[in-house]
Amino acid sequence: MDQGVGIRIEGLSKRYGAGETAVDALKEVNMSVAPGEVVGLIGPSGSGKTTLLKCLGAVIEPTRGRMTLGGDVIYDNAWKISDLRVLRRDRIGFIFQAPYLIPFLDVTDNVALLPMLAGRPNGEARARALELLQALDVAHRAKAETSELSGGEQQRVSIARALANRPPVILADEPTAPLDSDRALAVMRILNQMASQYQTAIIVVTHDEKIIPTFRRLYNIRDGRTFEEAGVGRALV
Repeated sequence: MDQGVGIRIEGLSKRYGAGETAVDALKEVNMSVAPGEVVGLIGPSGSGKTTLLKCLGAVIEPTRGRMTLGGDVIYDNAWKISDLRVLRRDRIGFIFQAPYLIPFLDVTDNVALLPMLAGRPNGEARARALELLQALDVAHRAKAETSELSGGEQQRVSIARALANRPPVILADEPTAPLDSDRALAVMRILNQMASQYQTAIIVVTHDEKIIPTFRRLYNIRDGRTFEEAGVGRALV
C-alpha cells in the first residue's frame, strides 16, 4: 500500500455499447488527488463527470485503465476487489446534493449506522459519530430527529456520515447546489477542514460557480477527457 495516494486514475476509459452505436463516455482519463486535498471536477452536462464518479465509486465498471484508492489498486483492466459492496461501505464516503438522511433514525444513529454495518460495536460507532458531530458543530443536535434540522445542519450530518468509517476517499456530487452563497462557502470550508484533519482525498463535482475559487486545483472534463487547471484559488481553511 502506498500511504501517499488518495486517488489515482490512469488511462481510465468507459465505453457504452458496441459497434457503430458505441459511445466513449471516458477517454484515457488521468487524475490524482492527494490525502488531505479537496479537488474540483467541472464540465458541461454530458461531459463524463457522472460516469467518472460512478467508476470511482465502484458503481459501474470501466472498460479499461487503472484506479487506486487509498493506496490500494482497486481496478486494473478488471476489478481487484472481490466484494465491491464492502469497498463502497468501508473505503468510500459519498456526499450528495440532497442529504438522504434516514427519517426514522436520530442524528447520532444516522452517522453511526455505517460503522455498525461494518461490524463495529454500537458504543464505538456512536462515540465516532459524536466525535464527528462535535467537529462539525452539530453535536447539540445529536438526539434530534432529522426533520428538526435546518438544511445546513442536514448537510453537516451527511458529511459526518461520509466520514464515519474513516474512508480514504470521499466523492461529493453537487454538495452545495441547493445552498446560498454563505452556506455553500461554509460547506467548502468544512470539507477542507475535514480533509486536512482526517487526511481524506475529496473530489467535488460541481456546477456551482461561487465555490470554484475555493479549489487549489480543478479538473475540467470535456468530451470524456480531463484537463488539469492548477492554481485556481485558495482553499478555505
